[in-house]
Amino acid sequence: MLSQVYRSGFQPFHQRLLPWVQSTALSRSRAADRIQPSTIRHVRSWSNIPFITVPLSRAHGKSFAHRSELKHAKRIVVKLGSAVVTRGDECGLALGRLASIVEQVSVLQNQGREMMLVTSGAVAFGKQRLRHEILLSQSVRQALHSGQNQLKEMAIPVLEARACAAAGQSGLMALYEAMFTQYSICAAQILVTNLDFHDEQKRRNLNGTLHELLRMNIVPIVNTNDAVVPPAEPNSDLQGVISVKDNDSLAARLAVEMKTDLLIVLSDVEGLFDSPPGSDDAKLIDIFYPGDQQSVTFGTKSRVGMGGMEAKVKAALWALQGGTSVVIANGTHPKVSGHVITDIVEGKKVGTFFSEVKPAGPTVEQQGEMARSGGRMLATLEPEQRAEIIYHLADLLTDQRDEILLANKKDMEEAEGRLAAPLLKRLSLSTSKLNSLAIGLRQIAASSQDSVGRVLRRTRIAKNLELEQVTVPIGVLLVIFESRPDCLPQVAALAIASGNGLLLKGGKEATHSNRILHLLAQEALSIHGVKEAIQLVNTREEVEDLCRLDKMIDLIIPRGSSQLVRDIQKAAKGIPVMGHSEGICHMYVDSEASVDKITRLVRDSKCEYPAACNALETLLIHRDLLRTPLFDQIIDMLRVEQVKIHAGPKFASYLTFSPSEVKSLRTEYGDLELCIEVVDSVQEAIDHIHKYGSSHTDVIVTENEKTAEFFLQHVDSACVFWNASTRFSDGYRFGLGAEVGISTSRIHARGPVGLEGLLTTKWLLRGQDHVVSDFSEHGSLKYLHENLPVPQRNTN
Repeated sequence: MLSQVYRSGFQPFHQRLLPWVQSTALSRSRAADRIQPSTIRHVRSWSNIPFITVPLSRAHGKSFAHRSELKHAKRIVVKLGSAVVTRGDECGLALGRLASIVEQVSVLQNQGREMMLVTSGAVAFGKQRLRHEILLSQSVRQALHSGQNQLKEMAIPVLEARACAAAGQSGLMALYEAMFTQYSICAAQILVTNLDFHDEQKRRNLNGTLHELLRMNIVPIVNTNDAVVPPAEPNSDLQGVISVKDNDSLAARLAVEMKTDLLIVLSDVEGLFDSPPGSDDAKLIDIFYPGDQQSVTFGTKSRVGMGGMEAKVKAALWALQGGTSVVIANGTHPKVSGHVITDIVEGKKVGTFFSEVKPAGPTVEQQGEMARSGGRMLATLEPEQRAEIIYHLADLLTDQRDEILLANKKDMEEAEGRLAAPLLKRLSLSTSKLNSLAIGLRQIAASSQDSVGRVLRRTRIAKNLELEQVTVPIGVLLVIFESRPDCLPQVAALAIASGNGLLLKGGKEATHSNRILHLLAQEALSIHGVKEAIQLVNTREEVEDLCRLDKMIDLIIPRGSSQLVRDIQKAAKGIPVMGHSEGICHMYVDSEASVDKITRLVRDSKCEYPAACNALETLLIHRDLLRTPLFDQIIDMLRVEQVKIHAGPKFASYLTFSPSEVKSLRTEYGDLELCIEVVDSVQEAIDHIHKYGSSHTDVIVTENEKTAEFFLQHVDSACVFWNASTRFSDGYRFGLGAEVGISTSRIHARGPVGLEGLLTTKWLLRGQDHVVSDFSEHGSLKYLHENLPVPQRNTN
């Protein structure tokens, strides 16, 4: 009786689950005998995971060249390394991690893909089970008499791996079966050895079995039969054929035999590094090409398992040669393991991607390093030299006008019918735009003479100990912009003036325009040997992947739609983002507004360039102005300009037949559409702006100076105007020369961000053998903290 109680107290989860799993598996196998194959094909619809139709057909024979193509993979092998499957104590399985992996595989299976698992874990599962049995086989009386402490210290004999595998295979498979059942997916176990691949008949049998399982929407779970497999022999590979010595080689062999599109190898490291992971200079290799083995230093083997990273690379290259794409990634990191498989299939930059196609130019990581190095050289130039570069770029914009407009014409022709009218207008370049750009660049050059290295503060700490605070570049900027090729020379000039390195990522709709403008920027930089300071990212890097380069990028500046800004703010990992997610600009028409001014201000703010972020989106009207000639003039002007009006709730209540009521008062239309709402006072207008605005630009129209000043002081936005168009919220119009964007954040820079917003500071302390102990209570020196005059800034 005591023995039975003792055993039940130690019963692990998988053993309590086993009777249900076995009965479930038995009932499922009997049901499968009665179900026709056509019925089995619909098993995906039973799952509570949404079914997603994905175009998944491609001819096998050549691996994918780019990560972005992985989304088209139909047949996928996922190899789970021992370190992924087992717990940290190497005894038992990491159940939470396994459940997450099964969920991801199930999601992909229910999308219509054909998933196969190559899994380790039988030895670890068996070791846990055998150790448990050995403990329980001890005499209960001996355990009770020896005391609890001695029980814990009982010696466990070294367990032979093949015996552990034999004991663990059934439990491992039962666990997988139970987990996949939760997603209405059936799994089948296949155990193989190296001999199964060398015998032609067995190979055909294995191939036929796997194809039949995939046809019936069953996930094959494949493992080496470690209960009978002999120890691996070194260098036993046949010519052109990889031997099955571990699950890495098994996964590669299986992937090629089954003509799979993608092999995902999950281990306990992020991927391949150019030096041992964990070392100070170790860098993750994003893309690995055949022949790059010399760039990799292999570390020690995994804490468990048969193969190390060298074995994984060898298996991956063999699979790649056979036409299967490969990604090696970390399947153990708690922050990414829950979505690592699905992220890889979506084409996200995870782990190391093996490719046979080398890009023509440098990788984005190499471009980041070049921008960092070039930016530092740029910062060391004399102010006159940086200004000379910008003046030269301004001249090139006018001298090369015909070539620029020809490239832009190609972009416009390719975008016709694909882009909305507001985006087409942003994409278009003209002679007048180029002339305005050149004027703005010359303004930047003139104002940049003392931007870098300007002394902001000087303090005498003590005798012969002086402190200075000086301006310095931020570092490397990443500017992402949509449909705005004119943004490129503006941002380039500001980066040059501030001594910053620059990475540019433009929209593909402006490819031709961006390419020639970037070449002109580099031509201008070349006059002082800093050509590499500005880089244009032309690779297929996703914006989300760029936002993860926190070791290379110091500030991200998005220029584009509010959705783009929100996506970047969400994706940025440890990199600050300067910008505004929305430009919901308001204009409040006070009861004392001038009839002569209001229609001009509304027309310019809304109709001059409705796609701009500083365009008017909500017009707030004082209640006393309703049904007055001034109100009628505003409405008539909006009708003439073909502006669609949306009525706010309060405005709609005053009308018998109102325009369409607004769906949300927090809307940026970006087109000839405008929300009109009624307020009772200037305070109600301010409250409305604070509740529904985006802290971008807000305007009051009134002849009452007291009311205007109240509005200017109480509205908490980056730009607040009195009797002026919202469109003045612009770096060029502010006299900044140009802007990298408009910031609504409250740290570092706010409003139109020009040259000053791209600088930070550092402290310079000059002393003569000064130590802190000299300033202690009994020291010989005292702090003076005297403010010293700062050199006057050159404003000419």
